[in-house]
Amino acid sequence: MSPFEGLNMLQKSKLFNLLEVHKYKYKKNQEILPTLRHENIFGIILEGSADIISVDYEGNETIMEKLSKESLFNTYMNLINFEDYEIISKEDNTEVLIINYNILLRQDNSKHVYYNIFMNNLFNIINDNFRKMNEKVRILEKKTIRDRLLEFFEIEYKKTYRKIIELPFNLKDLADYIAVNRSAMFRELRNLKEERFITVKGKKITLLYKSNNFI
Repeated sequence: MSPFEGLNMLQKSKLFNLLEVHKYKYKKNQEILPTLRHENIFGIILEGSADIISVDYEGNETIMEKLSKESLFNTYMNLINFEDYEIISKEDNTEVLIINYNILLRQDNSKHVYYNIFMNNLFNIINDNFRKMNEKVRILEKKTIRDRLLEFFEIEYKKTYRKIIELPFNLKDLADYIAVNRSAMFRELRNLKEERFITVKGKKITLLYKSNNFI
């Protein structure tokens, strides 16, 4: 869902003026908004993409969230106000729209129809983002690579109740998503295939095993 769904070009222009938005462009692998890290801001990726990355004390990086075009981020919702989190642009000319949270929530904004449409879109997207965050927490709570993979498969299975899962990203990105070493994850996938738990063909994974959740 787009945060601007239901708005025409004129309404978007009026919305941007009302909210006193700022736009920034970034090169590939450039950190986004390092100087605004501790500000209460709300952001939207207008063009390009970015990753929210956690860096541990040994310098190891884990991709916590991938931001694509029209994805939202907030300094508190996404934890990027903490020192060990960064937003890194993944494409040249990645464009970001920034809104000051105090301006976004001004009381008199609600008299404008286009603002109310925009806010309704934001709430729907934020609710979906929290659902995704809860899914990831469930996965990261698992201790082993196998358990993380199986938890991920279960979550994806419950979205359609089909045993053929179409991955939303490639296998390398799956390793980043579940925060494990790529080589170790590929070994575990090979073990799961040999034990007839799954089959893998490109981005499609077929679940073969039985559990309390799979018929």
